[in-house]
Amino acid sequence: MQDVPANPPCDARTVSEARLLSVLDTAVDGIIVIDSRARILVFNKACEALFGYEAREIIGQNIKALMPPEFSDHHDQYLSHYHETGERRIIGIGREVRGMHRDGTIFPLELSVGEAQTPDGRQFIGVLRDLRARKAVEHRLNQLQAQLVNLARISAMDEMGAAIAHELNQPLTAVMLYLQAILRKKKDAPDSERPILEILGKALREAERAGSIIQRMRQFVEKREPERQAIDLEQLIDEALELTLLGHDVHGIELHREKAPDMPRVEADPVQIQQIVCNLVRNGLEAMKGRPSRVLRVSTRTDGNVASVEIQDSGPGIPGDVAQNLFRAFSTSKRTGLGLGLAISRTIAQNHGGDLVVDPGGEGRGARFILSLPLTGHASAPDRILPRP
Repeated sequence: MQDVPANPPCDARTVSEARLLSVLDTAVDGIIVIDSRARILVFNKACEALFGYEAREIIGQNIKALMPPEFSDHHDQYLSHYHETGERRIIGIGREVRGMHRDGTIFPLELSVGEAQTPDGRQFIGVLRDLRARKAVEHRLNQLQAQLVNLARISAMDEMGAAIAHELNQPLTAVMLYLQAILRKKKDAPDSERPILEILGKALREAERAGSIIQRMRQFVEKREPERQAIDLEQLIDEALELTLLGHDVHGIELHREKAPDMPRVEADPVQIQQIVCNLVRNGLEAMKGRPSRVLRVSTRTDGNVASVEIQDSGPGIPGDVAQNLFRAFSTSKRTGLGLGLAISRTIAQNHGGDLVVDPGGEGRGARFILSLPLTGHASAPDRILPRP
């Protein structure tokens, strides 16, 4: 009797097919093979993840099952046209297309198609790469580029604002000096000229007020190192309100200003804290646009070693999906703006040893922002320079 070999020879074709299937199923990209009638013959594991079908469900079906209607309606015509004319529109070229997941989701794909002549007839091999991650990165990069352009414009506006404030300060100073000179000359004027002197005195006070506002604007936009000092928080808030309300239509707005009795001084950088208050007030004014009742409440209080500033508007409140991302950089629901103001404001507050939180309101209540700061003697040391909101 002839001995039977311990390892009988395997069919070479079987080994080759097993090797091919292993390559197909370990490929990162999706691989589909169809015949000349567009029926799916091979559908690898990556395709199962891409489209949500198992191979056994989709093999034998027309490739149109994986395409959105705008492609599937014309695919058979493209294939027939190629068979008749040999004109290649995608074979050997590759292009970006769209696929359709089992759940109906449409997503972008990069498709490369090759052709093979086999004993079973002409077949087409498609290699598919999911472009969703790349598209998301491209979209994010486009957003960041637009935001960088806006930041450059903001920086230019800062420089322009400082220059304008500087130039305006000189003629205002001259106006004040002329008015003061007239009042000194006319201090012994007869009673008949008293009404004119009173008017001149009012003009001088308004010129001084304008000069004070311009000085605060210069401090607001100039680039400088953070500088903490013991500040009068109530006065700082009043100045921030005056500065912010200058650039807004305040007709019909009720401003309720409530001050804490005997507010201690706060250890903070006055410009940075003023920037937070200006930003919160500005957001409140925008939230109330078009509302029948526009009430802005700005109040202060102390609790132990913490001073709090609360700013509440009578707007519609902040939706839950917006509120959860409110303090994230570049997250904004506004048509304009970068979505940086609140993110930077919270960072400033936390670097001062405090915090900035929000009660989103809703159901008839407007949003309420609460800025908390440690009182003098309890503040943390400054640790970095922060951009302006």
